[in-house]
Amino acid sequence: MADAVFYDGESARRRTVSIKITPSSIDLQEGPEWVASWPVGEVRRRDAPDGILRLTREGAPSLVRLDVADAETQAAIRQHCRHLDDTVHRERPGRILFWSAAAAVSILLCVFVLLPIVAERLTPLIPASYERRLGTAVDNQIRTIFSGKICKEPRGLAALEGLVAQLRGAQGSQVDVDVLVLESKVPNAVALPGGRIYLFKALLDEAQSVDEIAGVLAHEIGHVAHRDGLRKLIQAGGTSYLLGLLLGDVTGGGAIVVVSRYLVDSAYSREAEVAADDFAGSAMTALGRPAHPMALLLKRIEDEHEDDDGNDFEVPAFLSTHPVTDQRLKALENQVPSRPGAPLLSDEQWRALKEICKTT
Repeated sequence: MADAVFYDGESARRRTVSIKITPSSIDLQEGPEWVASWPVGEVRRRDAPDGILRLTREGAPSLVRLDVADAETQAAIRQHCRHLDDTVHRERPGRILFWSAAAAVSILLCVFVLLPIVAERLTPLIPASYERRLGTAVDNQIRTIFSGKICKEPRGLAALEGLVAQLRGAQGSQVDVDVLVLESKVPNAVALPGGRIYLFKALLDEAQSVDEIAGVLAHEIGHVAHRDGLRKLIQAGGTSYLLGLLLGDVTGGGAIVVVSRYLVDSAYSREAEVAADDFAGSAMTALGRPAHPMALLLKRIEDEHEDDDGNDFEVPAFLSTHPVTDQRLKALENQVPSRPGAPLLSDEQWRALKEICKTT
């Protein structure tokens, strides 16, 4: 028996073992203690410094190795181990590549196919109180992302509250919402889980009439009524976790930031947008106001972001999250009240709303 150095792959401890070579196996012992028996057909050679025959066993963890320095023992091993120079784990790289690709494909299928279905089924089961807590967590990140202040000029705030009250009660549903104007140069509006709606000042600046901004707010109230934000949050959270598995970040660090930005940056499904449009159209016509001014606002923003040749060179935030199609515009234009109603705000209230971010 000859001595060799053995590493078991589980610890960094260097173990001096005795080798006994038989026609069928290489037996390892550490003093009186038996360590392992390697069948000669499974023994493979690995790269090693000059004068060292480094061995491993087919199928063993990559850190398992046996270093043999004795020349006679090396010769005996070469004599008995006929597959010594076969490639270690020669099928493993192909298998690893195959299963890695399969895992990546399965995760992507979950992200794009399974998660939307799960989110759709799970959303109605989540209590409203829990949705509001989720919305609060996302809300904190939204304010951090945009670093904007909430506009609270008293007269403008009163005008906004009056407008929202009319929209909430238009269909008798009394959807529980909290609408705030966020001072931001990004033209957008977003509905969070739990009922918080942010109207960004840049979008308010684009509006030329009360009906235009009322249509936008009614549309966002529709998203709240249908719990679209919660559905997106479930989908985004699952996506963040699954992509973390794929990319090696499963600790959840920064996940709420990713989810919050997803809620702001990604578009609702076409079905959700159509449903929110229908909600807005019904609310506006119930108040005796047409729905098409919102379409005029969307079209005007779209036209302002085209170059002289009619090519889009920048997609504004509101259009990227609420994509405009000819079908949507036509549907909004077709929603008109049977009888005209009173203006939703007086001229003075409208001016106050437009100046809600001014400070004295």
